[in-house]
Amino acid sequence: MIDSVFFTFVIGVADEANSSERTLILNTTFWQPIIEKYQTPHLRRSIWQIVNSFVPYLILWYLMQLSLEISYWLTLGLSILAAGFLVRIFIIFHDCGHGCFFKSRKANDIWGYISGILTLTPYHQWRHDHAVHHATSSDLDRRGVGDIWTLTVAEYLKSPRLTKIFYRVYRNPLVMFGIGGLYVIVIRQRFPSRAAASRERGSVLWTNLALAGLMVLMSFTVGFVNTVLIYFPILLISSAAGIWLFYVQHQFEGAYWEQGENWDYVAAALQGSSFYNLPRVLQWFSGNIGFHHIHHLSPRIPNYHLERCHKNSTLFSQVKRVTLFSSLKSFAFRLWDEEGQRLVGYRFLKKSFKEKLRDGSDT
Repeated sequence: MIDSVFFTFVIGVADEANSSERTLILNTTFWQPIIEKYQTPHLRRSIWQIVNSFVPYLILWYLMQLSLEISYWLTLGLSILAAGFLVRIFIIFHDCGHGCFFKSRKANDIWGYISGILTLTPYHQWRHDHAVHHATSSDLDRRGVGDIWTLTVAEYLKSPRLTKIFYRVYRNPLVMFGIGGLYVIVIRQRFPSRAAASRERGSVLWTNLALAGLMVLMSFTVGFVNTVLIYFPILLISSAAGIWLFYVQHQFEGAYWEQGENWDYVAAALQGSSFYNLPRVLQWFSGNIGFHHIHHLSPRIPNYHLERCHKNSTLFSQVKRVTLFSSLKSFAFRLWDEEGQRLVGYRFLKKSFKEKLRDGSDT
């Protein structure tokens, strides 16, 4: 009952209204009861997800080692599947960081560290930065931690030439989803952030030590060169997929961004986080993270409850759906146009400049 009342009173908007112009001011007394029943972790499901993610990943590592003696093309083929399982392992890591994969905080921390080692990600530092991301997502006044670097049109135009060049390189798809992802995972995460507390710094140190020990072990058993030949394509593919998922979850057509004084948490969740409606197999490998609108509304919901929460509540029936095909538009997005309240590409700058010249000549 409360679900339908909420939908009619708050979500209902005119069909002709642009979704990027909608502002949802939602009372927690309406939506919290709807999602609370999905926030409890299920021990058997969590254990089964660990089994069906870690075990196939380790088996694929073994098969990739054997395939090196047959053909490296076979190794590369297996690496695509292994990368999918590594993305799934990262989702377990992600849920542990939110404290929602197990009821026990200790269990979350243990499996967070284990999955963090496999994904080369320091658990406590990532957890801190990601919490900041959830608290500031879509807030134009609080960008810079745990997000994709995004400038407004005005900021870009006022930037020095060197900054513009660096920004263009950073936002280039080949960089962002190629060497950029590898740089973040392999290099940048080996160092704590400047403002990191002792626990975050410690997580970086212990993760690095564990990775060094694992590399030594693999060098003596599999061989250093073979380890690189196996792990490099897995990291390249999984990092590209992971960065893309994170990118399209907040940079899509009709996304919500707002200045701090007007920013709204629930609007940022339901309008600033996409419902990425992926094919079933990709949804499975990405651990339902496509239901990102629900995840941002309540990070306490385990990934295996997200789809059921979405389907069982009319609260989410008008959340913008992004398909695999429509998400390709996000490749062109580079800047936030504050006047038009939309993401735009660099062509928008040329078009805007020509319009101003034309208007000036008309006067």
